[in-house]
Amino acid sequence: MTTVLIADDQPMQRFGSRLLLESQDGMTVVGEAANGNEAVGLVARHRPDVVLMDIRMPGLDGIEATRRIIASGAGTRILIVTTFDLDEYAYDGLRAGASGFLVKDALPEELLAGIRAVAAGDAVVAPTLTRRLLDAYVHHLPATPGAPAAADPRITALTEREREILTVIGQGWSNSEIAARLHLAESTVKTHVTRILAKTGARDRVQAVILAYDTRLVTPM
Repeated sequence: MTTVLIADDQPMQRFGSRLLLESQDGMTVVGEAANGNEAVGLVARHRPDVVLMDIRMPGLDGIEATRRIIASGAGTRILIVTTFDLDEYAYDGLRAGASGFLVKDALPEELLAGIRAVAAGDAVVAPTLTRRLLDAYVHHLPATPGAPAAADPRITALTEREREILTVIGQGWSNSEIAARLHLAESTVKTHVTRILAKTGARDRVQAVILAYDTRLVTPM
């Protein structure tokens, strides 16, 4: 059973989301929050698998609520669902630790698929969108280069092949593209990705992309 918390300041939006989710076998809503503070408190109480997180809410907004939930170590994954299809919201949410980003005009089946994917540990952002968002983010990094990638403690444990795969993940390649271009079985690629996430502490593929940028394995196009 996938447990979901809905965080949105609009009662009708929460009501509609609850009706949709509870019409599904294997999915249940454990609570509703009207602002970020309520969301943080309810996550601590119920430990849901996924939070549907709005961004603009009174008091504590969805970005800061996401940051606090991730920092708490609850293991809950965040899927941001917002009216505002703006790059700044998307990459701020991903940087805060969210595993996905959808707009509220997404189709019901897209929202349900997003929840299931996030609950399973996948990320809900298309590779090309991830690349575009993070290219925008990287332009705000300090001009002075950071430590060389080889010296960054988050990736020193990676093998040469794992570092190569992390680099192309950061460039937006899908598993099938990595398999075809590097002449690997797709199952082998999935194994490498799993090991990369475990060794680096990245929660999911989106966070691995951010790591590739942070360590300068990937630079803006």
